[in-house]
Amino acid sequence: MQEVKISTEFIKLDQFLKWAGICNTGVDAKFFIIDGNVKVNGETEIRRGKKLYPGDKVEIAEKIFIIK
Repeated sequence: MQEVKISTEFIKLDQFLKWAGICNTGVDAKFFIIDGNVKVNGETEIRRGKKLYPGDKVEIAEKIFIIK
């Protein structure tokens, strides 16, 4: 489990994927999300604009990230 700190109230899912170094570009993040590769708080998420808040868990390929 890896903690990812943000300095704002929330971060959108596609921005998070870039911030955490999972995707290099927004286009990569968009298709990564649409393909169903991301779970937020245990649910598959296909909305790239999903807002993530501190305490949310993001799962990608058996890796878990916690928003702080």
